[in-house]
Amino acid sequence: MNDEKNGLYIVSTPIGNLKDIGERAKHILSVADCIFCENPIHSLKLLNNLGIKKKLIGIHDHNENSIINEYNKKIKQGIYALISDAGSPLISDPGYKLARHCIKNNTYVTVIPGATSIIAALQLSSFPVNEFHFVGYCPKSKTLIKKFINEIINTDKTIVFLVASRKVSECLDSLEKIADNRKVCIVKELTKINESFFIGYPTELKKLVFEKKIILKGEFVIVIEAINKKSLKNDNILNFEAEISKLLLKFSLTDVVQIVHKLSGLPKTKVYKKVLSLKND
Repeated sequence: MNDEKNGLYIVSTPIGNLKDIGERAKHILSVADCIFCENPIHSLKLLNNLGIKKKLIGIHDHNENSIINEYNKKIKQGIYALISDAGSPLISDPGYKLARHCIKNNTYVTVIPGATSIIAALQLSSFPVNEFHFVGYCPKSKTLIKKFINEIINTDKTIVFLVASRKVSECLDSLEKIADNRKVCIVKELTKINESFFIGYPTELKKLVFEKKIILKGEFVIVIEAINKKSLKNDNILNFEAEISKLLLKFSLTDVVQIVHKLSGLPKTKVYKKVLSLKND
């Protein structure tokens, strides 16, 4: 006997290991009248593994409004599930318009919680995660990656984002130039047989990539440790002019840039310009 309410069920699915799916998630998928999903071909593999046969309807940015129009009344009269390719739906995945429409129109909506790569990566990072900033997916082009890193880096919260395997090296290149004094955790293939994670400074992680100790295949999450609050408050190169002048009497320009960069948390390019200016005065 099914005693579930009619409405929309936002169901989390495994991010790699199929054993991670919960009993209630399996139950809802088995009794649902229909399942909205990101990719029907991908989701069919999950359902086949669970021994469940249900109608799958792909939902994405280009058809979400038409799905809302077609299924608005049906969702009030039956049990409809929303899943993503992996993990918790609506986190950088389609479906939020459907969920919002249902809530706005007093249709029953609930969540079947479960795995999410974001939380798992934060837990493995060993960085403080009482506060964190999730910034979605890393962009694709080299120029946009540099802009993306520049925009997110100066925060006193741990940063976490998803990144395609082919873009990991470019992320590390930008981090090395902008924040080489911040530790980074690279997490790949969570809950799968080849799960691994690596913690270090961007320069160190780039070396591991070069040495093929980090194989750039699979699903990746990058976590960046929070900037020291003291450094964030001192995010003004003018605060370091006196120290820079003293250091220039003892060290080379390159060494001074590295020292100030490490101590202040300021971008290397910003430090270099100020050190060069003071050296030439």
